[in-house]
Amino acid sequence: MADTVVMKFGGTSVADVEDVKRAAARIVAARERGNQVVAVLSARGKTTDELVAAAYEISKRPLERELDMLLSTGERISCALCAMAIHDMGHEAISLTGSQAGIVTDSSHTRARILEVRADRIRAGLAEDRIVLVAGFQGVSGDSKDVTTLGRGGSDTTAVAIAAALGADVCEIYTDVAGVFSADPRLVSDARKLPLVSFDEMLEMSSSGAGVLQLRSVEYARNHGIRIHCRSSFEDAPGTLVLAEDETMERPMVTAVTHAYEARVTLTGLRDEPGVAGRVFGALADANVNVDMIIQNEPISEDSKADLSFTVATDDLSAATDVLNGINVGDATETDPHVGKVSIVGAGMRSHQGVAAKVFRTLGEREINIEMISTSPIKISCVVAAERVPDAVRAIHEAFDLGADAVREEDPSGEHRPRVTS
Repeated sequence: MADTVVMKFGGTSVADVEDVKRAAARIVAARERGNQVVAVLSARGKTTDELVAAAYEISKRPLERELDMLLSTGERISCALCAMAIHDMGHEAISLTGSQAGIVTDSSHTRARILEVRADRIRAGLAEDRIVLVAGFQGVSGDSKDVTTLGRGGSDTTAVAIAAALGADVCEIYTDVAGVFSADPRLVSDARKLPLVSFDEMLEMSSSGAGVLQLRSVEYARNHGIRIHCRSSFEDAPGTLVLAEDETMERPMVTAVTHAYEARVTLTGLRDEPGVAGRVFGALADANVNVDMIIQNEPISEDSKADLSFTVATDDLSAATDVLNGINVGDATETDPHVGKVSIVGAGMRSHQGVAAKVFRTLGEREINIEMISTSPIKISCVVAAERVPDAVRAIHEAFDLGADAVREEDPSGEHRPRVTS
């Protein structure tokens, strides 16, 4: 029986005519190697941004249902064009919308979650010896039957979900970068491409700023045991495999440095009584505002009040302040739209001491002030002023010897990895 290959092509991979033809050629090559091929495509280039801008030209507050109807068109265009290119190369192809492909979601417009993949029509297309192209980023609500979209990067999740439904061994994600790197190559000139990353590491990296994979796609892959192979659309070379930790051999202490630009919200004069935090974060959750780092200080005397700070995506700042102004739980709400989060991630941190101390010392030596700190067993995150983020990323990357020219040692898998010292 032929292997099933799921391939996903991002927006930059289908941005213009030649890019679409290049993606089609790659899909056809996989088919000619004897595989059954399903390809998931994103909207071309800046199409989604242009559609969002068009919506806001018409309405200051576009209805989310209609916004989903509008935004879902971008991926459909990509799929139809790519199907035409594949036909011209002598192969049969069929393009499907998310709903036609059986992507069933909840009813949360613009940020829907996949509940089920009813892949009967995909399987039928494969059985007819066709290449199946599926519009990413979208599905259909199981309750309302409305078109839904999955949020930015949702095509990654579409591809992984289809791979799980079809029992594929790997889901190949094609982008404009060669894989997952030890830091953003735009900030760190000697950032190193990582041959292997564990699901847990990739989850932490995605949640703290690495833009290669959508967070929910990694969660879905981990939960269903689907390997992800991040590769370049523009060169035929191995990329980065994202897989279970027991397949990655022993990991270095620190794998990567990531960063993100966020906004900080501080509630001052918060009443020190049970249920206040629940009211705050419950209201934010109801408004679909995702909260990242949270810090609250305890009052030092009975008549004192607490301060509560947390970070959100910059795009969510306006919605967050609207929510907080409506629930009246503190004396004032202060915001800072210009903060940055710098994180180090590594499964090996579980068994090494002194990692946090080294991070804090490195930033201190560069006179970079740390405003908030958050940790997990394999991640340490620091909030700093937005303008100091590039300096912080480069300093930490250098301090932990993560660069491409670091001293290497062989591991039993035959891959090279840096020798990192604490």
